[in-house]
Amino acid sequence: MQQRRHTLLAIGAAALAAFGAFAPAVHAQDKPKVALVMKSLANEFFRTMEDGAKAHNKEHGNYVLLSNGIKNETDTAAQIKMVEQMVAQKADAIVIAPADSKALVPVLKNAVDKGVIVVNIDNRLDPEALKEKNLNIPFVGPDNRYGAKLVGDYLAQQLQAGDKVGIIEGVSTTTNAQQRTAGFKDAMDAAKMSIVGVQSGNWEIANGNTVAAGMMRENPDLKALLAGNDSMALGAVAAVKAAGKTGKVLVVGYDNIQAIKPLLKDGRVLATADQFAAKQAAFGIDVALKAIQDKTPQAQLPAEVKTDVVLVTK
Repeated sequence: MQQRRHTLLAIGAAALAAFGAFAPAVHAQDKPKVALVMKSLANEFFRTMEDGAKAHNKEHGNYVLLSNGIKNETDTAAQIKMVEQMVAQKADAIVIAPADSKALVPVLKNAVDKGVIVVNIDNRLDPEALKEKNLNIPFVGPDNRYGAKLVGDYLAQQLQAGDKVGIIEGVSTTTNAQQRTAGFKDAMDAAKMSIVGVQSGNWEIANGNTVAAGMMRENPDLKALLAGNDSMALGAVAAVKAAGKTGKVLVVGYDNIQAIKPLLKDGRVLATADQFAAKQAAFGIDVALKAIQDKTPQAQLPAEVKTDVVLVTK
């Protein structure tokens, strides 16, 4: 069941209304190049994002799509090189889900200085780092803190005040990891739960498993694990099973990837949040294409375009 606080249609009608859809008539040789630069394609979320971008490209056909992602969530250096390659290949726009909220800012500033339109999706670039470079890069995406609070609030209904919980965070230098942790904390603090720790699982299954196992060893009476994405939630579920605590330690995640759905169905994962990966890429591309069409300078692009996030349960 999806519990929708907003509707996806409202995003298209409201969040993008001021910016409009992009549908110019162009000749093949005039098609702009749009580069989609993602985080780890080992994560199903980003494969879904790429599929959504390819579907958008096929449907509209008015641009050339270049898409790529790094091998693991923390290979920031490889993503920086990817951006440099896209600039060298004369991309007209770069739509990026940055692996690090600060480290990507200098190379993106260089891209903007060379006339490339840059749009930020999924993980928000650090506002202070952007300000230091006098750089405006629009963020097209959901409110991660709000989404995580939805998940945390639902979990809290299954717990008692004072119960011990652990938070498995994504890559700690990323804004979306920080915001999801903040949302989990908002919910747990409001319900008077005891947060025993916050540890990074680097967005990955194996690391999520290791962190979850450690938290349960250190806190035998732990009641729940809140994972910042579904990959880490999968790792946590495996750790819970190995510890013989299935049904005793609840697990929640974030992203609503396909791999999590059987676990939602049988209760091994209590809840997750859907932030519509495929739509994020499409909305980011629309913003970039509109800017190219209208010859809008980077500095005059909207600061933010909000997209939807909803609670998903059994």
